[in-house]
Amino acid sequence: MEIEEQRPATARPQDSEPPGSRFSPFVKRALIGAVAGGVVLGALLFLLPSAGRDPAPPAPGPVARAQTAVGAGVPAALPDLAALIGDRETHLRAHPGDDQSWAVLGGAYLEQGRRTATPAYYPKAEQALRTSLRARPKGNVEALDGLAALANTRGDFREGKKWGEAAVKLSPKRWTTYPLLIDAYTGLGDWKAARKALDKLLELRSGPTVTARAARVYWDRGWREDAAAAVADAAAHAATPAEQAAFLQQAGELAWERGDREESLGYYERALRTDPDEYGAHAGQGRALAALGRTSEALRAYQTALAKRPEPRYALELGELYEKLGVDGAARVQYDLLRERVRQEAAGGVDDELVLGLFEADHGDTSTAVALLRDEWKRHPGIAVADALGWALHRAGEHEEALKFATRAMDKEHGGGVRSALYAYHRGQIERALEQYGPARRHLAEALRINPYFSPLHVPAAEAALDALGEPAVEEEAPGEPADSDESPDSDAPSGKPSGNPSGNPSAEPSKAAATGSPASPAPARSPRTAP
Repeated sequence: MEIEEQRPATARPQDSEPPGSRFSPFVKRALIGAVAGGVVLGALLFLLPSAGRDPAPPAPGPVARAQTAVGAGVPAALPDLAALIGDRETHLRAHPGDDQSWAVLGGAYLEQGRRTATPAYYPKAEQALRTSLRARPKGNVEALDGLAALANTRGDFREGKKWGEAAVKLSPKRWTTYPLLIDAYTGLGDWKAARKALDKLLELRSGPTVTARAARVYWDRGWREDAAAAVADAAAHAATPAEQAAFLQQAGELAWERGDREESLGYYERALRTDPDEYGAHAGQGRALAALGRTSEALRAYQTALAKRPEPRYALELGELYEKLGVDGAARVQYDLLRERVRQEAAGGVDDELVLGLFEADHGDTSTAVALLRDEWKRHPGIAVADALGWALHRAGEHEEALKFATRAMDKEHGGGVRSALYAYHRGQIERALEQYGPARRHLAEALRINPYFSPLHVPAAEAALDALGEPAVEEEAPGEPADSDESPDSDAPSGKPSGNPSGNPSAEPSKAAATGSPASPAPARSPRTAP
C-alpha cells in the first residue's frame, strides 16, 4: 500500500558510527590492488541498524529478521520482506515523522524490487528514502546509503557515486558505504578510486558478505581457486537460508564461467533447495542444463525464471536457446518480451541499455545498437560496456574502432583482464574481420578454453571460425607473448596470495571442487589449437 510523504516538524540527531572490525589476513592479502564488481551484492549493503531511533522496534520474527538482514547487508527472505514492508507502512501511518523507519522502508522496497525484478518498487523506494532525507536532512547517512544503493541497482553509477561520497563524508567509518562506492566507481571505470574504497573497506569489516564479494574480485583478477574457496567460506558461514542461497548461486555463476556444467548445476540446485525464492538460480539451471544437452529441462527452468523474475537478460538467453533449436517463432516471442521488459524497467528508472544494445547487435538493428551503447559508454565507461560497444561496432562494419574497445575490455591497465569467454570471442571475431589471423586464432581458442559452452549461438560460430582459420603459420606466432593460463600472472597480485580454503575449516566448502578450484572443462577436441 502506498504511503503519502510527510514532512515532520523536527529533525533527529545523527546516529553514532558503529565500530568496524578488521579483515582476516586471507581476505586482506587477496583483495589489495583488486577492483571489485557485482552491483547485486553492493545494492544490499546499507542501512545498518541503529539503537534508540525507532519508537516501535520490531518484535522477534519475520519483521526483525528482515530488518536485520537489510541492515547487515545480506539477502532477506521474500516473506520476511513482505512482513517488514507491511509493518513499517503501518507504523508510519501513526508516526509519519520517523525518518529511520522511512529509510528502512525504502531499503525493504529496494530489496523486494531487486529480488523479484519488479521495477515498480524502485520509485517507491526512492520516495521513502527521499522522505527520510527531508525529515532529517543533516546527518542522515542511512538515507544517503539507500539512495546510493538504489542508483547502483538502476545502473546509474554517477548518482551512486554522488550519494555514496556524501555518505562517506558524513560517516567515514560506516563500512556499508564502501561497497556501494566500489560498485559506482567500477561502473564508471574509475579503477583508482575503486581501489582506495577497497582498501578502506578492508580496514573496517570482514564476514561472509564481504568474503562473497572477495570471490568475485578473485575471479576478475584470474585467481580461480581463491574465488571458489572464498565463496565456499561465505556460504558455510551464512547466517540465514536466504543469505546462503545467494552465495550458493554465486558459486554456481563462478563454476559456469569456468565451463563446469555439472558443478554449476549442483550449486544452483542447492541454492533452490535452501531458498526456493532464489529465482536467479532457475536461469542458472537453464544455462547448465542446455550445455548438458537436457534441453526440455533447460526450457522449463528458463520459463520458471522468467515467470518469477522476468529479467531482460533471461529472455535474451532463452530466445537464443530457441534460435539454436530452430524454433524461430518462440525465439521472437522472447525477444519481444525482452523489449517490453526494458520499457517497463525504464519506467522504474532502470538502465538496461547494455543488454538491449547486445540484443540489437546480434538480433536487431546494428545502428541502433551502436547508438545505444555509445550513449551508455558516455554515462558508464566500464569494461562490460566497452566489450558490448566493440561488438556492436564490429557488427556494423566498423572493425578498426571496434578493436579499440574490445582491447580495452580485456586490458588490465584499464581495469579489464577478466577471463571472459564472451569477451575473448568478440575480440577474436573482430581481429578475424581485420585479417589479424594470429591474434584471432588465439582469442577464439581462448574463448572455448575458458568455457566451451558459453553461448548456444556463439560457440558454433567460434568453432566454425577456427576451422576456417586452420592451423597457424610459423610467422603468426608472437614470440615473447605470454601464453594464456587459468591462473595468469597478475601484476597487482601480492606475493603472498593465498589459495584453497581461507578458513581451514573443511565444513566451509559447499563442494570439494569449489574449494580446490577444479579446472575448467577442456575445449572441444576438434579445436585446431590450444594455448598459443
